[in-house]
Amino acid sequence: MTVSLYAVIGLAAYLIAGPFVGGWFAGVDRRITARMQGRFGPPILQPFYDVRKLIEKEPVTVNGGQDFYVMCFLIFIIITGGLFFFGQNLLLVIFTLTTANLFLVIGAYSSNSPYSQIGAERELLQMMAYEPMVLLTAVGLYMTTGSFNISDIMLGGALAGGAIPLKYLIGIFAGYLFILTIKFRKSPFDLSLSHHAHQELVKGVTTEFSGRTLALIEIAHWYENVFLLGFIFLFFQNGTWYMALVGVVVALACYFLEIFIDNAFARMKWQFTLKASWLVTITFGAANLILLYYFKGLM
Repeated sequence: MTVSLYAVIGLAAYLIAGPFVGGWFAGVDRRITARMQGRFGPPILQPFYDVRKLIEKEPVTVNGGQDFYVMCFLIFIIITGGLFFFGQNLLLVIFTLTTANLFLVIGAYSSNSPYSQIGAERELLQMMAYEPMVLLTAVGLYMTTGSFNISDIMLGGALAGGAIPLKYLIGIFAGYLFILTIKFRKSPFDLSLSHHAHQELVKGVTTEFSGRTLALIEIAHWYENVFLLGFIFLFFQNGTWYMALVGVVVALACYFLEIFIDNAFARMKWQFTLKASWLVTITFGAANLILLYYFKGLM
């Protein structure tokens, strides 16, 4: 089987199965969270029931532009994941993801709700917090494998002796796990939007979205979560099937770790989010790249 055929299969699997896997993750998240809080919790398929209910509601929008911005958000999220699982350039994937998030911010800004606009401002602050670490992750994978193309990284790139990128990117990996809490909108960094009832901004950036529009946002988040876990998968690739299996297992373990963190920490202020994220980016991300640059001859 050729690499191109693997890419086509990966793209098709993401487009078709992505929302189902992401919705199942969301259901498992809610069930585990409930059990950790001493409750039985909703059925695992509850997120799908909620989205179906939203789709059946009468469409109500504050202005005509909201639906357009949300649709662009969903489309660009799908394009982002499609590029990733099709094995395209990692930098292009990151820039497309940023564009998608900007559409969501503009949609929230387009309403006159103070909750929605504050949520949009916090969403931008979160982007400032996690974007540097995401870029350093791409640079680190390039320095170890010699390519930004995901298809090359999946085969181990320039790494010799069956080594995996994680061997040289432990700091980058730790930094990415840290900002993944922000991207998954988990405590202590659920500033702009929370999937639970403890958000002081009501629903933050999605306050003024309802019905089908809100359903599209939920589906987009399901697609996005699957794609974000794919980043973890890349750290364990050397072109062998057994390391691919290890990558899947570690990605799942990291997702459950994020659920635990969400229930173990209280929400922090936005100032702490910025300071902590940049500190981690410099301490783990930048330091890892500097060491990798000077000791690259030992690889």
